[in-house]
Amino acid sequence: MFLASWIWGTAVILCCVSWFLLGRRRRRQGEPPLENGFLPYLGCALKFGANPLEFLKEKQKKHGHIFTCHVAGKYIHFLTDPFSYHALMRQGKHLDWKKFHFATSAKAFGHGSIDPAEGNTTENFHQTFIRTLQGNALDALIEAMMENLQYVMLQSKAPKLQPNTWVTEGLYTFCCQVMFESGFLTLFGKEFNSHNDKNLSSKQETERARILNALENFKEFDKIFPALVAGLPIHLFKSAHSAREKLGEALLHKNLQKRDNLSELVTLRMFLNDTLSTFDDMEKAKTHVAVLWASQANTIPATFWTLFYLLKNPEAMKAATNEVQSVLESSEESISLDGKHISLNRKQLDNMPILDSIIKEAMRLSSASMTFRVAKEDFTLHLENDFYNIRKDDIVALYPQLLHFDPEIYADPLTFKYDRFLNEKGEEKTDFYRNGRKLKYYYMPFGTGIAKCPGRLFAVHEIKQFLALIFSYFEIELVDSNVKCPSLDQSRAGLGILQPSNDIDFRYRLKCL
Repeated sequence: MFLASWIWGTAVILCCVSWFLLGRRRRRQGEPPLENGFLPYLGCALKFGANPLEFLKEKQKKHGHIFTCHVAGKYIHFLTDPFSYHALMRQGKHLDWKKFHFATSAKAFGHGSIDPAEGNTTENFHQTFIRTLQGNALDALIEAMMENLQYVMLQSKAPKLQPNTWVTEGLYTFCCQVMFESGFLTLFGKEFNSHNDKNLSSKQETERARILNALENFKEFDKIFPALVAGLPIHLFKSAHSAREKLGEALLHKNLQKRDNLSELVTLRMFLNDTLSTFDDMEKAKTHVAVLWASQANTIPATFWTLFYLLKNPEAMKAATNEVQSVLESSEESISLDGKHISLNRKQLDNMPILDSIIKEAMRLSSASMTFRVAKEDFTLHLENDFYNIRKDDIVALYPQLLHFDPEIYADPLTFKYDRFLNEKGEEKTDFYRNGRKLKYYYMPFGTGIAKCPGRLFAVHEIKQFLALIFSYFEIELVDSNVKCPSLDQSRAGLGILQPSNDIDFRYRLKCL
């Protein structure tokens, strides 16, 4: 037994030594400084994953504005100088923004490749999303979301809401439930028709139970999403795998066809799945699971952080509520609980610069997205004052949290300042500087360039609608006004808005209108 253990131990050590001597990448002339890490395959992955921001700051201090890290089998060139970001954007000839996203989607959601080059589909997904989430299509989404938010807040939660009675709940739990249920109804429609239906109440309860069940499956799947992106197979996570399959079953085309008021996004995606792809029924459904995840995974924590910072900052809360009240009064919208809903259109929501600034500031403090480009071939990356050789299949990445927390750009960067994105006239501020030079890129929670999130406009409008309705119908406060800001859950670094490490108790009750 001892001899066998000794043999295996010696074999492992020899493998590690062989990798260290032969398998480690060597930096070639003209390439960025290289950090291989000490672990085979993982490289720097554990240190990076523990605290990406501090890790990258350390390497930036050591190597300068560009360096290469071996992370989980990939070689990633981190570009940290914001004045060189544009160099990455104009390298479309040499860099592919789709390859990484296509591979990640197929791996995480379990559908076949959506890369047209692979032959499963000829749909241009990015164009589909732009067509159905921006322009005139956005107006219809905003209208539907406004109605669904009020249904969820005032009717779906009605059993909890008693006159003059406080309801205590976790703030993240509340935001998660309200935004998921409202967003699901907005994108995937309703199983019940609200007009002339004698059994409406019963159908609404059944529908709500199904959506809340979908929420539980969503949360179970979302918990292991970072592991899937890192390359681990979902079969290692039985409950998450089961949850993903259940979400897929709920979004099968035969089930979606039974629903009323499907969004243009889902209707068009169903049509294109059926006409342009060779996917089977479950693969088609899993492309809808991808849409569901994309619509919720960042919007929910962004909503939480925005409302949390407002509850912690009375001055910001007062400015926000006054702005909402002013817009409602100018549009002659009355607030009541008699069934007449508030209506705010896109133009009115766009006329809320204070809410815009508050949402931006909350997202600046909580976002940890990463912009990826994959090298199509060996090429030379020309930066502002230098150039570097990049190998085929390497990744060039931006980590905007470095930008968002840079004290030269944002004074006192860890402090929430609700008016940080407002100028002296109370309008949107776009002038931000570093070392005396104006920045083109200073706020990047949604990515940048052609790969910028196509649903970003809808996401911001959703949060504005949520806040406007909360301010209009409810009194809200933290249970403990001195509660500390929860830390950011670093396990999701690179995926967008980070979730809080713990929930925060708050309470709410209906206003006496």
